[in-house]
Amino acid sequence: MSRTPQGQRASLDKQPHEVAAMFDGVAARYDLTNTVMTAGRDRAWRRATREALGLRPGERVLDVGAGTGVSTEELARSGAWAVGADLSLGMLHAGKRTRPEVPLLAGDALRLPFADGVFDTVTISFALRNVVDTEAALREFARVTRPGGRLVVCELSHPTNPVFRTAYLSYLMRWLPTAAQVVSSNPDAYVYLIESIRAWPDQAALAQRIQAAGWGKVAWRNLTGGLAALHRAVRD
Repeated sequence: MSRTPQGQRASLDKQPHEVAAMFDGVAARYDLTNTVMTAGRDRAWRRATREALGLRPGERVLDVGAGTGVSTEELARSGAWAVGADLSLGMLHAGKRTRPEVPLLAGDALRLPFADGVFDTVTISFALRNVVDTEAALREFARVTRPGGRLVVCELSHPTNPVFRTAYLSYLMRWLPTAAQVVSSNPDAYVYLIESIRAWPDQAALAQRIQAAGWGKVAWRNLTGGLAALHRAVRD
């Protein structure tokens, strides 16, 4: 993948430093853009992720790909201790300005800066498809999770209704780039994001990847008709 803040569009052949550069370029208005483009559904999806984790006060939860920390802030509402990690320094800096109370640190999903088994739960929202090696990341999540700990992946997915799916893909390809031109600080990056959604495995295929990475009791449920999906699993 190649992406700079000056306007080169990303391809799906992504490398970690290129992912970071792309998100550095959209950091300034990333949260606003997501809310506009999902018609506010991103807020409900974050709440659903927190609820699916079943967090309890005092538990430790790692939010991978946390960006500006908006998802980490939502997780902390449970009373758990939530820390966010992200590869993009631009996103982290934006988060520190808007959410100074949220613990955020630099971290690669493939090489997390934590010891084995230190978290009760790990989650990643709308970022797993931006990781160069999905299975390796899922194994790394297992490494930092205690036995019996939980994983929840919230990711854009494939609508289950064929008519809705056709309309959705038309929206992605025709209208989303136009909307990005209006609200995003780096519209070209959203063309990459559209392509990554189209290329992402469906719900069943992602569940197989999670299980292959060493997680047990894998299940999923659709959000908003499959626009997004929550995949849950338990660390063996």
